[in-house]
Amino acid sequence: MKILNPRGDANLHTHTSFCDGKDTPYELVQAAILLGFRTIGFSGHEYAPHDLDACMARDDVPKYRAAVLAAREKYAGRIDVRLGIERDYYGATDGYAYDYVIGSVHYVKAGDVFVPVDNTPELMEQGVRDCFDGDFKAYVAAYYDCVADVVDRTGADIVGHFDLVTKFNEGNRYFDEHAAWYKKLALHALARISQSRTPSGARPIVEINTGAMAKGYRTRPYPDAFIRDEVERLGLPMLLSSDCHDKTKLDYGFDMFRE
Repeated sequence: MKILNPRGDANLHTHTSFCDGKDTPYELVQAAILLGFRTIGFSGHEYAPHDLDACMARDDVPKYRAAVLAAREKYAGRIDVRLGIERDYYGATDGYAYDYVIGSVHYVKAGDVFVPVDNTPELMEQGVRDCFDGDFKAYVAAYYDCVADVVDRTGADIVGHFDLVTKFNEGNRYFDEHAAWYKKLALHALARISQSRTPSGARPIVEINTGAMAKGYRTRPYPDAFIRDEVERLGLPMLLSSDCHDKTKLDYGFDMFRE
């Protein structure tokens, strides 16, 4: 498996206290240096009016940018600090330039209702009951329809947590991740992504994301092994990521993939 950071000494999916993370950029950079990282990239949740619990407030975006750039200057020569953003499928660009964009699907939309994919299992269940008549297959199909278009929609360089729809599905609690219909939806979305191009004209990167493992929801990373195998077959680059919200878990699960 070809991973862009095979030594596990970089993380580009990192959240700070400006959104739903616990730590400041300085605290996270210091933690990364102690781990021997060569690169740390910040990817605050870009403002999205339907996701106010997780995203940055509009007024905090300039503060976030300033804090990351100040950390870059302070630690220049010790670690490469990058300024990124995580953009939701239904979000809108804030107009700033970033070193990279992570494009993610955190919600599916049914009419005018946003159904959360990764907030809590209770809210997800309620959304599927109310908006999809309890049909998890329809919910999953709506999710992968968005994932298929996430690069073009968000202008992403990196595809975030490809199969996030499985976050609360450990042990196939809601649907069978080994079923033919499920694999078909996931692989069709991946095929569409493989045909997309980033704003620079490059092929998008698919992250291997250990975030749900760090939070105790899953025993495997995103995406599942059969999806990673297809990513590799399609020749798309992969990047190891912890989707960090807590500096103590900055490299959580990286030992599974370090070479």
